[in-house]
Amino acid sequence: MKLLFIGDVVGKGGREAVRRLVPELRREYNVQFVVVNGENAAAGNGISASCVRDLVPFADVITLGDHTWDQKGFEAEIATCKNVVRPANYAKCQPGKGYGVFDNPAGGSVAVIALQGKVFMRDSAYCPFETADQVLKSLPSTVKTILVDFHAEATSEKLAMQHYLDGRVTAVIGTHTHVQTNDARVSAAGTAMLTDAGMAGGDASILGRAIPDVLQKFTTGMPVRLTVVEKGVIRLDGAVITYDPATGRASQIETLSRTIEV
Repeated sequence: MKLLFIGDVVGKGGREAVRRLVPELRREYNVQFVVVNGENAAAGNGISASCVRDLVPFADVITLGDHTWDQKGFEAEIATCKNVVRPANYAKCQPGKGYGVFDNPAGGSVAVIALQGKVFMRDSAYCPFETADQVLKSLPSTVKTILVDFHAEATSEKLAMQHYLDGRVTAVIGTHTHVQTNDARVSAAGTAMLTDAGMAGGDASILGRAIPDVLQKFTTGMPVRLTVVEKGVIRLDGAVITYDPATGRASQIETLSRTIEV
């Protein structure tokens, strides 16, 4: 079977890229299950129930990261979003769930776990390594296909998580930095790894934000409103993972990057 993972969706343009490109990618790669990181889907910061509704027809699961609570009111809305997974290593008092076992339309099930890194991240979170162990212990033994979205800044922390979970999960895919890395591989133990999947956002941008705004911020050091690029060429980055549902072992991972005009 094949699973498609899409990097951080940025704003309305990113949501439009998912809407237009994911159905094509499903057909082209014969994909049965789609996971989308949607933590920047609402105007570039966080997500809302409305944005979830935009993505649900095209994504079986939506993962989140450090911008989970950026949109006012989402802490109440998340309870209604059954296929949304926020980082599992948040405090237990926070609403929502950090992982879930989801039915694969093609048969079987897929466990999706979201974790947030600690190095250089703005929000505190519990140890992602310890949390990963706890979540894996709680999964039914019948669940073989397990995907981990590790939302982290430092490549060293992402690589550490990949090696820590090697042979125990189907894939460890990094998100957050919005730049797709050139290190997609499958370990001898059958775990697909990618340090960062990239993003779905403006192609002529800096991480989905307007180039002049970001340059002004860096060159002056002053606060600047970073406009989300919603028009023009929008790029969608991701990866397709081929795996055996009977064992959960991955056999191939292939990165992709496509564009549309909005």
